[in-house]
Amino acid sequence: MIKDKFGKGLDHWVKTFAPFLFKREIDPNLLTVVGTLICMAAAVAYGRGEFLAGALLLWVGGLFDLVDGVVARHFGCSSAFGAFLDSTLDRLVDMAVLLGLVIYFAGAGDPVTACVAGVALVASVLTSYTKARAESLDIDLPGGIIERGERVILLVAGGMFGHMELMIWVLAVGATATVVQRFTAARRNLDQLDVERAASESGDGLAAHGTHGE
Repeated sequence: MIKDKFGKGLDHWVKTFAPFLFKREIDPNLLTVVGTLICMAAAVAYGRGEFLAGALLLWVGGLFDLVDGVVARHFGCSSAFGAFLDSTLDRLVDMAVLLGLVIYFAGAGDPVTACVAGVALVASVLTSYTKARAESLDIDLPGGIIERGERVILLVAGGMFGHMELMIWVLAVGATATVVQRFTAARRNLDQLDVERAASESGDGLAAHGTHGE
């Protein structure tokens, strides 16, 4: 949702507030990896119950993830591998951070919140997978209620303002709703593709039959 509304102006904002990134060429893949390492440190902090430290680290790591694509486009060094690396490491961070929360709440004797964090983890992975799978089938899916930007904001807010349990519940419910949204959209679009494919095959068959008759 945030990406749909503000994604188009991202390059402008990054260049305005971080001009130092564009003075000399930087490998965007390096930015991706550094951001991931910082986010993995955030996952460890969350797992230890150090929510404020985890939130700050996740925020900084998220900034690296925000600018790597802008840097790549600016210097004309975007690549298929860079996109693959970025997407793959994003999934790693998503799972690691939420797994850290599962571990913390399970160890703290709060199995309910641990289970909710587990639901959030599974739903977050499915949110990303459904979109990737749909794109491989040449269909577009709506962003949904909770995408990656919203997930990061919720986890950062939970750590900074001391409402982690609430944010985990919001994340779990929102991510699950997003998965349902995407499944519904995928079913509708794929059914339409099947109808169009059947009509095309039927038309080809009739054309071939007509030619043979002539």
